[in-house]
Amino acid sequence: MRYIKLGTTGLDVSPIAIGAMSYGEPDRGHPVWSKGEDEARPLIRHALEAGINFFDTANMYSNGSSEEILGRALKDFADRDEVVIATKLRHPMRLGPNGRGLSRKAVMTEVDHSLRRLGTDHIDLYQIHRNDHSTPWEETLEALHDVVKAGKVRYLGASSMHAWEFAKALHLQKRHGWARFVSMQNHYNLLAREEEREMIPLCLDEGVGTIIWSPLARGRLARAWNDARSTVRSETDGAYADLLYSPAQEASNRAIVDAVGQIAHTHGASRAQVALAWLHHQPAVTAPLVGAGSIRQIDEAVACLDIELTDDDIRALEAPYTPRYDWQGVSDEAEMETIRQRVPGMALA
Repeated sequence: MRYIKLGTTGLDVSPIAIGAMSYGEPDRGHPVWSKGEDEARPLIRHALEAGINFFDTANMYSNGSSEEILGRALKDFADRDEVVIATKLRHPMRLGPNGRGLSRKAVMTEVDHSLRRLGTDHIDLYQIHRNDHSTPWEETLEALHDVVKAGKVRYLGASSMHAWEFAKALHLQKRHGWARFVSMQNHYNLLAREEEREMIPLCLDEGVGTIIWSPLARGRLARAWNDARSTVRSETDGAYADLLYSPAQEASNRAIVDAVGQIAHTHGASRAQVALAWLHHQPAVTAPLVGAGSIRQIDEAVACLDIELTDDDIRALEAPYTPRYDWQGVSDEAEMETIRQRVPGMALA
């Protein structure tokens, strides 16, 4: 495994990260597709044996069960000093007031709950799981700075939002001398490239590393077009998947998926490996998050690091793309529902 730095930090991470949303007791989260502890532990162990040291979860995944399963497995199978644990906060964890968001109270409460569930005394990368428009940036950012200075967190990260919001946060952190966001976890793949407009140039300019969620577009890039919705996850995502990959872009999406298949055949690789290899050719990308549900998927993700795409390959993969709706900054559920109702006919000029 060849390790790389996360952004401009000194932190070494594997260029493949395991996304632990797939792990969690079924009675506490996603009963259709989440894997309980007995299934998850061999996968986490295999990832470690393959050289992967970067693991991402969130407090909300399976209502904390993902953090618990990941924490116990890493304690049993890894040297804590050698692994990088990333988790997140913002989304609802409890009913009633103060059970969600990025207030000072929420930050101070949730970091301790995550530490307890993970069974560790520090979190390597603590990320805000979208922005919280009901809390001033200053309150959130100072609280995050304080958990870093308290030694509970090593680095701070953010996730999908508008580029102007992220720029404002970085400015406030610099102005006040607060601990800075070193990473952006965003939605980016061959079927969703709107981040190339503003967010990725911002991250490159600011030295922020990007961690990619849904790098295979909910499996659409991993199989032929007619099979693109055949996974349990994609079948149960419903309207949310259509929000991410609008049916209005079907012709473009189909052409991209076909190009992935052709290039995979040329390289003697799988479609998933080509889609991941394309991400590794993008300068701002540190690591895609792989929701590995099998040993084969872990090995496939690691093997993608040896694929060298040519300039012609890159052009063939990128040429069919057409602009589409950019929803990255949407964090309010009511706003998302409005977009969901409108998205079939929407596209950026």
